[in-house]
Amino acid sequence: MEAVRLFKSLDRVQRNTFIACFLGWTLDALDFFLLTFVFDPVAHDFGRTIPQVTFAITLTLMMRPLGAFIFGWLGDQFGRRIPLMIDIVFYSIVELLTAFAPNFATFLLLRALFGIGMGGEWGLGASLAMESLPTPARGLFSGILQQGYAFGYLLAALVYWIVFPIFGWRGLFVAGALPALLVIYIRAHVPESPVWERNRAAAKGPTFDLRRFAKEHGALLIYAALLMTAFNYMSHGTQDLYSTFLEKQRGFGVSAKSTITIVYAIG
Repeated sequence: MEAVRLFKSLDRVQRNTFIACFLGWTLDALDFFLLTFVFDPVAHDFGRTIPQVTFAITLTLMMRPLGAFIFGWLGDQFGRRIPLMIDIVFYSIVELLTAFAPNFATFLLLRALFGIGMGGEWGLGASLAMESLPTPARGLFSGILQQGYAFGYLLAALVYWIVFPIFGWRGLFVAGALPALLVIYIRAHVPESPVWERNRAAAKGPTFDLRRFAKEHGALLIYAALLMTAFNYMSHGTQDLYSTFLEKQRGFGVSAKSTITIVYAIG
């Protein structure tokens, strides 16, 4: 298979970098989707309705562009590796704090902050991964990297299945803090992006020309933004409420909800 051949062609550093970035995106998605399984118990604990709790998802998604801007700027200024580590620790801490939210207002604030971390991870991780891979491998591995999001959804269903019956919804968010351990792997095995290091060494002044970028790549950027808007509309418009649909409309319990979601994610 071409995928196997390309993976074998990577050296150890390139493999470690890609694996770390894949896991970063996977665990980011895991932390996001955990909430989608527990709208009802969260609503019950805070004395709110399910639609009110789902606003937390809206806040998370609204804050993602801000996170992408902040951490994207940090990635250009200080490299991809260190900001990525900071971002993973940041969203993991926010996930842990969510488990101890004393009221609904604090809960919403924490989910908004999580959106900043979530928005930062993809740009940093994707840049680090693609800039570390040889050009022939980038097309295939960019697709594999994106599948970390679906894999994170699958893991969220599995964690919900195991953790929720014992520890409740707050226990899920404690488990969601575990991605912080990925920073240890990145620090030990992942170097800085070679592309960023070359650009830093070659730069003698400002290198980004917004007017030139808009002229050369503006149309492609708008197309990509509209395409991803459509994809996310279909994606979040269905899967974010799918677990609640199975529970409320079909009467399924934890085991059935998790099993169906896992099969759905695999597909």
